[in-house]
Amino acid sequence: MKPIIEIIGLGGGDIDQLPLGIYKKIRNAKKVMVRTLDHPVVQTLSIEGVHFTSFDAVYEQHDQFEEVYQQIVKQLVEQAKIAEKIVYAVPGHPMLAEQTVQLLLEQSEIEVKIAGGQSFLDDLFAALQIDPIEGFQLVDATGFQRHQLSYEQHLVFCQVYDGFIASEVKLTLLEDLPPEQLVTIVEAVGSKEERLQQIPLVELDQQVSLSNLTSVYVAPVAKEQLNHQFHRLQEVIAILRAPGGCPWDRKQTHQTLKKYLIEEAYEVIEAIDQEDDQAIAEELGDVLLQVMLHSQIGTEAGFFTIDDVIYSITEKMIRRHPHVFADIEVEDEQEVARNWATIKREEKGGQPTSLLAHLTEGLPALLLAEEIQKKAAKVGFDWSEPAPMWDKVYEELTEWKEALEQETVAEQEKEFGDILFAMTNLARYYKINPEIALIKSNHVFKQRFEHVEQRVKESGQPWKAFSLTELDRFWEEAKQLED
Repeated sequence: MKPIIEIIGLGGGDIDQLPLGIYKKIRNAKKVMVRTLDHPVVQTLSIEGVHFTSFDAVYEQHDQFEEVYQQIVKQLVEQAKIAEKIVYAVPGHPMLAEQTVQLLLEQSEIEVKIAGGQSFLDDLFAALQIDPIEGFQLVDATGFQRHQLSYEQHLVFCQVYDGFIASEVKLTLLEDLPPEQLVTIVEAVGSKEERLQQIPLVELDQQVSLSNLTSVYVAPVAKEQLNHQFHRLQEVIAILRAPGGCPWDRKQTHQTLKKYLIEEAYEVIEAIDQEDDQAIAEELGDVLLQVMLHSQIGTEAGFFTIDDVIYSITEKMIRRHPHVFADIEVEDEQEVARNWATIKREEKGGQPTSLLAHLTEGLPALLLAEEIQKKAAKVGFDWSEPAPMWDKVYEELTEWKEALEQETVAEQEKEFGDILFAMTNLARYYKINPEIALIKSNHVFKQRFEHVEQRVKESGQPWKAFSLTELDRFWEEAKQLED
């Protein structure tokens, strides 16, 4: 027969809240082990002559709670094997926020019996005067992640028993809520020492008495305070597209939005070039808006949702990073790139019919030219030295000049395109991104021309009053200001 560990709950309050059956079990047990002596019921029963063996010392031996719980379970199992049956008492109810109980239930060498106990939740709801049917979340303050919190529900952190844990809770909440947000400290709920104290969030770990019976309550937060969270953005976009929403947003389609996606992406690049972090954040938000609009259109048509978009990229990142999410080992970033290409090729159904088959035709022309040349270079169709690249540029310039004199507009466009293609190849050799280079030149021209424009305005004369030489002098001023 397996050793037995019978787990009972001490409730959240004092001895008056303890069920009679649980009281008898404790009084009649040969050996009672408790997670902590810091509980009103334990203190009262100790006075009555009940002996408890606690694990308070284990908390002082480890830095991590997980290590504490593992050690407690190990000692419980050892004691059960010796005594054949022991009683283990925990605060509250055994099945509520008790990690040691969950770990014991995983042990195959012992039999675990849950004897029950009173949960502190009933008293908590009564003290706070809240109805959990409105939405309720109970969070273990010793181990949670920010993304798990649901602020539009009643939110309770249990096991806030010292300043360090209170500080962690506070700092996490401050990521989403203002410092003046009111929270309620709930102490010894259901007992004679029950106490509720409402304080600003920023004071949570300051001058507040904390114990094993301390919880922190955060009332539901208005959704208008959560405009920084993804689900709120999703809701706003849905409203804009719904009947009674914005006429412009409702009218948009995948086709009409294409140009905006391209424009917003380039505005991100401009903000990056300007090294303006605030502008980068704002412009990335505009790109995200385009993603959300396309996703909402897909949702309305029944083709895909934002969840499908997120699932697709999450799965792709996991699949293409086996050196992070699986057991593949890599030596350097070059090997990562090779693995990525191999996995991508497998996803596309094996070897393509052409090396250029999977290029994105929707790319800006300069970027597409660079990608075409990169693909060709991988199989050796490329010059290894810059001299013939320069020759090709001069050759294409000559052919374009000839086309200007003799050929049609279509032929002239073709020859001019050949110049750009040749220049792109030369830029690639010198590791210059032609698209970004042109963006920078556009930006410089815009700044200098704005200076010229300002000088003309200051003169009070019309543009036609200035010769090109005079305007060029303003241009040179702008160049000097850059230096």
